Amino acid sequence: MSTRTESTLVERRTEPRRGPGARARDGLFALLRWIGRHVQGFRAALGVFLALGLTVVLVGSIAFATLANRVMAGRTQQVDEAILRWMGEHGSESLNVAALEVTALGARLVVWMVVLVASAFLWVSRHRWSAALLWVSMLGSGLVNMALKSAFNRPRPDVFPWRTPHAGTASFPSGHAMTSMVVYGTLGFLIGRLMPTRTLKWCTWAVAALVIGLVSASRLYLGVHYPSDVLGGLMTGAAWAVTCGLGMEAVRYFRHRRPQVAAEERDLTTPPAES
Repeated sequence: MSTRTESTLVERRTEPRRGPGARARDGLFALLRWIGRHVQGFRAALGVFLALGLTVVLVGSIAFATLANRVMAGRTQQVDEAILRWMGEHGSESLNVAALEVTALGARLVVWMVVLVASAFLWVSRHRWSAALLWVSMLGSGLVNMALKSAFNRPRPDVFPWRTPHAGTASFPSGHAMTSMVVYGTLGFLIGRLMPTRTLKWCTWAVAALVIGLVSASRLYLGVHYPSDVLGGLMTGAAWAVTCGLGMEAVRYFRHRRPQVAAEERDLTTPPAES
């Protein structure tokens, strides 16, 4: 499809976008229009967009590296231990049970089951690019987390006895926090964009945020992570999730360059700003 037609599809808006994130959406579509003018073909345009999207990961990685340097230099240790001591002083049997149930939502087996069920639903409902995006987000998150844990190899905290019988190897960054941010954040984005009303969209995103927050807090309450571990996992996970989410918008924008996309992914005709 010609660049002129693609530009017309976007530039037909006669009023400025309003509401939360309007400037961000304007910037997104400006970038898409620029790629459309300079790159030919669906795969090439999508590849360029994802390559540029890696700058989001770079920004997140810079923030992560700053935190990591502070962690490895011991500058966060006093704050980390103070928060964990407070957690250790405010526990109960009922909270222990609840925390173990909640933290399981970020465990590997549960996450795999969630992704399998969600991707099966997306596939049969003809949202195949969304299903692929979900798998890319999860597998990429696992690889990044393993690499970072191996690189930093921070020991687990020993501020108070753990409230869980088992924890993994290295502590920094938190795998549960990172996985929850990536998987539930991406899933919230994919499902939210299919909701028919803005209220349902916000409810979907709120549920995803709640799950991410609860899983992250449970790792502190159980005593198996420092706060800086959880923060590092959330920061890196957010950078990766945003990159994957932007990939879906690129598929939507350049769909007219590949006719098969319409058969592979439903609802792509809905304007991104409205979804």
